[in-house]
Amino acid sequence: MHPSLLQNISQPRDLKRLNSAQIQQLCGEIRQFLLDSVSKTGGHLASNLGAVELTVALHRVFETPQDAFVFDVGHQCYTHKLLTGRYKRFGTLRQLDGLSGFPNPNESAHDAFIAGHGNTALSVAIGIAWAKKLKGEPGHVVAIIGDGAFTGGMVYEGMNNIGKLDNLLVILNDNKMSISHNVGALASYLSHLRTTNGYFTAKENVNSFLNGVPVIGAPIKSALQNSKKVIRRAMYHSTMFEDMGFHYFGLIDGHDEPELERIFQTVCAQPGPTLLHVVTKKGKGYAPAESNPGNYHGVSKFDLTGIPDPEVAPAESFSNAFGRTLSAAGNTDKTLCAITAAMKYGTGLQFFSHAHPERFFDVGMAEQHAVTFAAGLASKGMLPVVCIYSTFLQRSYDQIIHDVNLLHENVVFAVDRAGFVPGDGETHQGIYDPAFLSQTGMPIYSPSNYEELRHWLPILLSHEMQGPRAIRYPRGGENKALAKYGCSGKEYDKLIFTPGAKTALVSYADEVEDVLAAAELLAKEGIPCDVYKLVRIFPFEEELIRDLSAYPVVLMAEECVACGGIGEHLARALQDAGWQGRYIHRAVKKLCLPHATVPQIKQATGLDAAHLAEAVREADPKGEKTL
Repeated sequence: MHPSLLQNISQPRDLKRLNSAQIQQLCGEIRQFLLDSVSKTGGHLASNLGAVELTVALHRVFETPQDAFVFDVGHQCYTHKLLTGRYKRFGTLRQLDGLSGFPNPNESAHDAFIAGHGNTALSVAIGIAWAKKLKGEPGHVVAIIGDGAFTGGMVYEGMNNIGKLDNLLVILNDNKMSISHNVGALASYLSHLRTTNGYFTAKENVNSFLNGVPVIGAPIKSALQNSKKVIRRAMYHSTMFEDMGFHYFGLIDGHDEPELERIFQTVCAQPGPTLLHVVTKKGKGYAPAESNPGNYHGVSKFDLTGIPDPEVAPAESFSNAFGRTLSAAGNTDKTLCAITAAMKYGTGLQFFSHAHPERFFDVGMAEQHAVTFAAGLASKGMLPVVCIYSTFLQRSYDQIIHDVNLLHENVVFAVDRAGFVPGDGETHQGIYDPAFLSQTGMPIYSPSNYEELRHWLPILLSHEMQGPRAIRYPRGGENKALAKYGCSGKEYDKLIFTPGAKTALVSYADEVEDVLAAAELLAKEGIPCDVYKLVRIFPFEEELIRDLSAYPVVLMAEECVACGGIGEHLARALQDAGWQGRYIHRAVKKLCLPHATVPQIKQATGLDAAHLAEAVREADPKGEKTL
């Protein structure tokens, strides 16, 4: 048995001491380590298994942090983390005070930029590359972009602005394309030919010669270039990249580490910008992930002999309760359409897509297009439902304002993963949507259990309700403590009423559980509090404002940013009604949330029961305790 190599890699330079046989052994060790480690911590598995050789080859040729690696998205960065001094801490992945699941410059100098959302790497890489040129700094910038990111428009915006950056290398990590044997063999041969120094030398010699031939040199050169493009179009279908200024090379076997090294060394000695089309197998080395990589994209802790599918919503979840209800509504309303952005299973839309395939649209990683596309559908009498995670919906804010809200288009927003989300940290929290959606004035509903979701969603889908509206719900299943309250059909409920209570505690969605627990703590101390649960969180019913105006103290708690959140709207509504009591708003003030469990995040933000109770104690009017 060979001695372990991975545990002795503390920095990328350690790779350069290994021979080819050791590199092959190292790649195997990395794959096995990722399987063992991610099965204990959870994380993104299939994409990382597919990027092992690619990442090793990059670190063998380039030298971070002088050379900058920018990932899109950071799902494929685990091997990079292992090779840049984080092997011993990998067991803390996605845990409180542990390693982030994404690249983050605050964690390591080898991480050039944060990368939790897609489509961003090329624009970031272009910015870094230009900064290097303007400052006279050495080094290449390498953008590693998954093929899924090419479904979003920002990548093409970046490609349109690459200029003449000779220090930029873009790697298209294609883990979906199926290549037939003949085309693949021919493409591999041509790729090998074009990535030799001899190819570049011959090309430059011909160009130099023709440039020196008077009168006929330029026409001959143009004819040769046009012929080359025609041939390449037939074999590669790659002229889009070259027309936008790249030198394109592909298709390249992303698991042939020695060949990857050779190509990296060759193309980086030539003028750029360069795009390498690398083909990898998602889930490489783990048969279940190879055969069904989508199911192994992001996983919770699992037994290597069998794994749940966390990216596909579990049998009992808000996502699936929503999806089944929407699909049923589509049976009777033929105008109903469902739109998602590369998250069909994650949003529970598999039910609608199977029942109504002609009215289901997955637009890829293109949230802006999804919203404006919905506006176009609505303008012609259709009823589109845009189903997007909260953290990704924020990418389409301009389209919500301009394309949907200004014309009061009939669009329903279904906001999944609303509120705190465990594991992924600051890049994936659903804490902004109540603030930015409420600025438009649209009605927003936030059910706290399945029964409420199943009651209110059909109402939002009714054609009697006009204009944009939103329904938001958390990740995973319903809270048992909140499920027992069922659904009253009212837009807000008074869950606890105690005669003589001077304090009202107000919240919505999952945070209601912590408010109820805080009320229980305070009741034991002789401080009675009434508890209000909002279902329609904005705008407020007049009756709600009248009810709350009767209390000397009102505390509002929410898993939302404090600035612009629902709590600020409630404070303004009470003030406008003439209320002059003590108002306490508990929300998210520190926006960079830790990657941790939801209870840990609540504790860190002061939204757990203990912190809420303490806030009420501090505000309790003297002598108002009842014994």
